[in-house]
Amino acid sequence: MSGHSKWHSIKHKKAAADAKRGKTFTRHIRELTYAAKVGGGDPDTNSALRHAIDAAKAVNMPADNIKKAIQRGTGELEGVSYESIAYEGYGPGGVAIMVECLTDNKNRTVADVRHVFSKYNGNLGESGCVSWMFTKKGMLIIPTSAIEEDELMEIVLDNGAEDMKTEGENYEVITAVEDFDNVLQAVKAKEIEMVSAEIARIPSTLVKLQGKQAEQMLKLAEKLEELDDIQNVWSNFDIPDEEIEAYSKNN
Repeated sequence: MSGHSKWHSIKHKKAAADAKRGKTFTRHIRELTYAAKVGGGDPDTNSALRHAIDAAKAVNMPADNIKKAIQRGTGELEGVSYESIAYEGYGPGGVAIMVECLTDNKNRTVADVRHVFSKYNGNLGESGCVSWMFTKKGMLIIPTSAIEEDELMEIVLDNGAEDMKTEGENYEVITAVEDFDNVLQAVKAKEIEMVSAEIARIPSTLVKLQGKQAEQMLKLAEKLEELDDIQNVWSNFDIPDEEIEAYSKNN
């Protein structure tokens, strides 16, 4: 994942810092509502809802907000009904991009996504044009300051993780989707700090970008993530860490 993993880590840290402005809360509310709609309101039997609750708590969302979002999903309270949809396309340098959305208005969402792609040197493509380049995996990002590498490796591998490596200031733990919850619960049981934990789309190949193309790609990813209907943006760019950090500091 290299550069993209670094960007993903920075994005999550920014999201936690921006939670007070309410935008991050809105995104988590949609995730909670949709998970409850699809799998029911009991987190003990609905792993997607359990993960959504954990993510909402991580940005300090009040318990009452979480409860009401779940109740809207189960129909106990009136509310907007969201549906899941994904868009695919290309960024600068031919980078593959997948955009996951939860929306109550597909026409608005596709228009917004298409506008951002066009404005920042990208192209929205047909369904399936890049999804074959990605595999769904569980991914945990853990600060290297939180635990020694050997200790963490023993915990995650014993509980089913496929791979673990160090990326800058973080460990990146990869699991099969079916083993994600076991690994996550094992890490939580040890009270190990995490930057993020989610079902990710891992690219099979990476596209190296530098200079102007790298800046354009980071701007495109950032502007997509700012759209209200966007839940996740996945890509296969490989940008040097120092360029990502410089962009993050200046934007």
